[in-house]
Order: sequence, then C-alpha cells, then structure tokens
Amino acid sequence: MYCVVGLGNPGREYRGTRHNIGFAVVDTIARGLSTRIRRRAYSALTARVKLGRSEVFIIKPQTYMNNSGRSVRAALRATGVPLEHLIVAHDDVDLPLGRIRVREGGGAGGHKGISSIIAECGSADFVRVKVGVGRPAAGEETADYVLDRFVHSEKSEVERVTELAAQAVCAVLSHGVDRAMAEFNTPARRLRE
Repeated sequence: MYCVVGLGNPGREYRGTRHNIGFAVVDTIARGLSTRIRRRAYSALTARVKLGRSEVFIIKPQTYMNNSGRSVRAALRATGVPLEHLIVAHDDVDLPLGRIRVREGGGAGGHKGISSIIAECGSADFVRVKVGVGRPAAGEETADYVLDRFVHSEKSEVERVTELAAQAVCAVLSHGVDRAMAEFNTPARRLRE
C-alpha cells in the first residue's frame, strides 16, 4: 500500500492558489479514477483507490500547510504505510511554472508543509513530486505570492502541469521513483496522450 498526499490549505479562500496545487494534483488523480477525496479521517479528506496493482490511500490534510505533518503521521500510523511508500505532491517556487521534479529524500527547501512532515515523521526519506509555480516578483514576499491565485493567463499551463504531476505520481507507483525521475525531470517533458 502507498500513501499519496496533496498539500494545500483547506477553505474556499485558498482554492486556486499556488500553495494548493498539491490538492489539485491528487484531485486530478481521483477524477481519473472516477472518485472523490471526501471521507474525513486523520484531520484530512481521504480516499482509497487502486492504481494499477497498487492500493493507494490519498489524503488532503485539512490542518493548514504548516501542520500537514500531523495529518500525514496519523494516516501512516493508522494504515501501516511505511515512510518509503509516501509520495507528496506540493508547490515549489524554485521551479518555473510548467516544470515538475520528482525527488526522493532531501531537505524541505523552505516549504513549511514538507518541514512539518519531516518533523512529525522523523525522516525526510519519502518521495516528492514538486510542481513549479514560479518565483515571486522582486520585492514580493514568498508567503504572499504562494497564497495568491494563478492569473488568468496561467490557467492553461496550470492545468497542463497539474496533469503532468498526476502522471508523475502514477509513474512512481507503477515503475518506481528512478524511472519516474528519468522520465519527468526534463524541461521538455510532454503530457502522455
């Protein structure tokens, strides 16, 4: 069994923000499986699905970004999913909009949700699917930037990269992290037809 986490903030006021692209990625996965992530457990919205040969527990923590680790830790303990079977989709300001990067382990890179997961789980040994949202303009605070909504001109690129990140998560589940990194960590990566 695997656990796939999409990071974001709950509530209508955060819908469509850069920080919530992790929620959008797991919603895209669920939609492709004709399901919805709506069962409440572990301070999260959850769903159990089958992806290929893998049983997958999808969660959207409802603890707000900075406390995501509490929800993730509770879900892992209750389901018995080992940390090495955790995949987290989240926004990344160090990647331009439209790029994704699959990575195993490493630091938090300043991301408060990832920091919380590392602190609560006691290890950074899990897979991340980082979704580029671009950097803020000079003088703009990063916290304000990630809590802003994407602008209209970015809409098609956001939809494309969200689908691409969903495919990357599925590739990790189907083929392993090394193959997913080789396939998706290139600037020219296109959506599968």
